[in-house]
Amino acid sequence: MKIEQLYTGCIAQAAYYIESNGEAALFDPLREVQPYIEKAQKDNAKIKYIFETHFHADFVSGHLDLAKKSGGTIVYGPTAQPAFEALIAKDQQVFKVGDYSITAVHTPGHTLESTCYLLTDENGKQHGIITGDTLFIGDVGRPDLAQSLTKELTQEILAGYLFDSLRTKIMPLDDTLIVYPSHGAGSACGKNMSKETTDTLGNQKRTNYALRADMSKEEFTKELLDGLGTPPAYFPQNVLLNINGYESIDTVLKKGNIGLTAKEFNQISKQDDVIVLDVRSENDFITSHIPNSIFIGIQGSFAPWVGALLRNVTQKIALVIPEGREEETVTRLSRVGFDQVLGYLNGGISSWIEAGFETDSIRSVSPEEFSKNYTSNTPVIDARNPGEYQAEHVKDALNIPLDRINENIENIPITEEFYLHCAGGYRSVIMASILKLNGIHHFINVEKGMNGIKQTDIPCTQFVCPSTLNKS
Repeated sequence: MKIEQLYTGCIAQAAYYIESNGEAALFDPLREVQPYIEKAQKDNAKIKYIFETHFHADFVSGHLDLAKKSGGTIVYGPTAQPAFEALIAKDQQVFKVGDYSITAVHTPGHTLESTCYLLTDENGKQHGIITGDTLFIGDVGRPDLAQSLTKELTQEILAGYLFDSLRTKIMPLDDTLIVYPSHGAGSACGKNMSKETTDTLGNQKRTNYALRADMSKEEFTKELLDGLGTPPAYFPQNVLLNINGYESIDTVLKKGNIGLTAKEFNQISKQDDVIVLDVRSENDFITSHIPNSIFIGIQGSFAPWVGALLRNVTQKIALVIPEGREEETVTRLSRVGFDQVLGYLNGGISSWIEAGFETDSIRSVSPEEFSKNYTSNTPVIDARNPGEYQAEHVKDALNIPLDRINENIENIPITEEFYLHCAGGYRSVIMASILKLNGIHHFINVEKGMNGIKQTDIPCTQFVCPSTLNKS
């Protein structure tokens, strides 16, 4: 069976393409759809269906543009109510793509409309199952994302639905089936995903905590909900875009991929409702940047951090971009629904400086310099997530995860100079830019983060699991 996983690391998302006998189908496509169209053209195939596993929260799907450009039919599972034309499949409904069969398997839990697609090859053999956010490798989809839209649906109720879906619809299937999930490690749609992006169902039954045969619904619910953080603020906004529709990616690119002179950029950046987003490297930003701009480097997990920190997809954005990456940046912002890009600084920071406009910088030191200045009374803020912090951290450091900085500005030391670090230097510079935007400048960034700090003699504390304390 010909099935191709099209994985996008920035948002840890997998789309799927299948083709048989001149017909093709896409599953959970990204916003930029031209590569899918070209792939089908190369196979001399017509895109017949665009299957959606559910209304996505972490990215804006390309279903509308792809349907318009290819003529393919959009398919959702039972209970879905999109605001546009789509085929709403019945549970166990079979679709033909060339010599292949695709069976819609309704699996509510992550969301009510969540649906998996069972793939059967030309010989009638079940080959694999595209599981969306119902089943990941090593995890299952979090059941708390629909609450922002439907208050009656608690995460406990949806967890119960998911438990039933897994045990009645997924686990009875053959162990040899290949599991094709929509996300891998790094996605906020689960908490324990593997770096592997496919596996056999049999191995998942043996290794995935959520598929234990002896697990009660109550145990499942407790384990599933334990440790779930607050969903990023942009998630419900992306859901609504996927339900109600959005501007064509072509329109978004036309509006956003516009070079602005330094003078034009300065005028736009002074508007109260505009954020200057600098996507260069952290080292470039540290050296010189536009005052009050926010850094989120395009070389990292760019789009999810934009969504988590800027929060509102209607936010107007003016961009500072490395030369040659203008269209890429606008495209990657559109993947998470940030379509209000007003343009980019033509000529980059050099043109800004040449025009005589003011710049700012970040005080930054090497881990070795940090070590020379460190004492037991030195205030340190660790921008990593709680799991990283618990594993090992600078003694007495204050943990403020980057994705919670907007809610924790008041916890920043008011008068004392402090040091700021993350794991490798990316997240701490993002946090530094947000601190400066909020008028906080009395800090020093530590380059290379914890990776560098561990090579010095600064005392670090390792987390000890409470269950081991009483064991000899």
